[in-house]
Amino acid sequence: MKDKTFKRKIILLFFPIAFILLSTLLNPSEANPNIGIMLGIAIWMLGWWVTEVVPIAITSLLPILLFPLMGIVSGEEISKVYFNEVIFLYIGGFLLALSIEKWEVHKRIASRTLMIFGQGTFQILAGFMLITSLLSMWMSNTSIALLMLPIGISVIEKLVEIYGEKEIGRFKTGLLLGIAYASSIGGMATLIGTPTNLVFLKIYESHFKNGPTINFANWMIFAFPIYILLMIAAFLILYLFFRPKKKLEIIDSTFFQIENMKLGKVTFEQKVVLFVFLLFAVLMIFRADIAIGSFRIPGWSTLFSKSYYIIDAVVAVFISILLFIIPSKNSPGSTIMDWNTASRIPWGIILLFGGGFALEKGFEASGLTLWFASKIDLLSGNHIIVIILAACFIALLMTQLVANVTVVQALLPLCVALSISLKINPLFLMLPITFSASAAFMLPISTPPNAILLATGQMKMKEMLLPGLILVVISGLVIGFAMLYWGSYVFGIK
Repeated sequence: MKDKTFKRKIILLFFPIAFILLSTLLNPSEANPNIGIMLGIAIWMLGWWVTEVVPIAITSLLPILLFPLMGIVSGEEISKVYFNEVIFLYIGGFLLALSIEKWEVHKRIASRTLMIFGQGTFQILAGFMLITSLLSMWMSNTSIALLMLPIGISVIEKLVEIYGEKEIGRFKTGLLLGIAYASSIGGMATLIGTPTNLVFLKIYESHFKNGPTINFANWMIFAFPIYILLMIAAFLILYLFFRPKKKLEIIDSTFFQIENMKLGKVTFEQKVVLFVFLLFAVLMIFRADIAIGSFRIPGWSTLFSKSYYIIDAVVAVFISILLFIIPSKNSPGSTIMDWNTASRIPWGIILLFGGGFALEKGFEASGLTLWFASKIDLLSGNHIIVIILAACFIALLMTQLVANVTVVQALLPLCVALSISLKINPLFLMLPITFSASAAFMLPISTPPNAILLATGQMKMKEMLLPGLILVVISGLVIGFAMLYWGSYVFGIK
């Protein structure tokens, strides 16, 4: 016990001391001291987050204390970051997940899912990752993670019920990470899969009107091999890290059919929750226009005069209110969702989201984002593959700490200037950076799907680090070499 207490004291002190050193003696920028200060704050927060020496939610509040004191961002400005439109999207998703659990819809979803993929943990993990990635090609990664969360949790609970907690072991962590990883990888595969792809297109077309045309078709032709390779790599890494220690007995699908029959007749409340769940998915998918080449499916938001006012958070809030309005048939006087159930929203994870947004704001305000981005200039004079790989890994490093859209917005304009000075095709830098920005696998703050899955309480932050790091390295190599050898062919670059 004494050793544990001593270790905790060391960790408590180590990261604040690292912050002080980076802010003063080891500050990497004399011209802008805020860069070292911000770097120190980031290391302090990451250290306490990973070790959980202080509750994650409390660590997430450090920016509100440190940013004003160190002159990075005002207390008023940084406080606002903790509650924005993305948070409302999360809250809506969590309320839907809680309603699914309250009325035991998750048991029915689990039985149906296991009837299809229940021939072993290998098939379950592969099935979940495949479905998640395919959906993620067409709608936001965050929405997909929110939709798949209750299904993943219900399947985990059913597996524990069948095999026992000891036998399933850490497989539940692997399954949840599989959903998070697949949602990020799937977004790379299409031009509309993630906002970073559209940011790239806008910047590229505005600067290089006479360059190779990027459209839905050639993007997908280029991206699909990357998608396949990264999906295989993610699956193998997760299966090797988190598969059950013992080979589990294969259960015939008839067993799951019988279990499904035991659940009895579908209740009114379960039908309502399933309807709301599907409505949430449809409204998310078809909110904005879907463009596939020259073919366009208009989004329902265009029915309103100011369609750009309507975002995913609006849909999430609508769904949340709906759950509190629809009456319950079997519990007269109550509604589908009640406040006692809603109070179980993981507010600690909401604060973690806020801490991630605050960290991003600090990176931008202090100049740390541009300082990282400026390191691309050091690549001049190297072989083309070295330049491409270095660009990939700079973007990969940044996207573990900063939102992927922010990464591409910071790096792509620099790539425009650098490609002109190096006399190379801009796509050799811009596409690898765009794809690398989506490869956020190491930390819950790296991308919303990671944080959403951490909210289940089924895993610890440190369990994400090693598998995430391996997949990040593999992603950099796959994206870099794919750009040089496959991208140059697809886009006709000489």
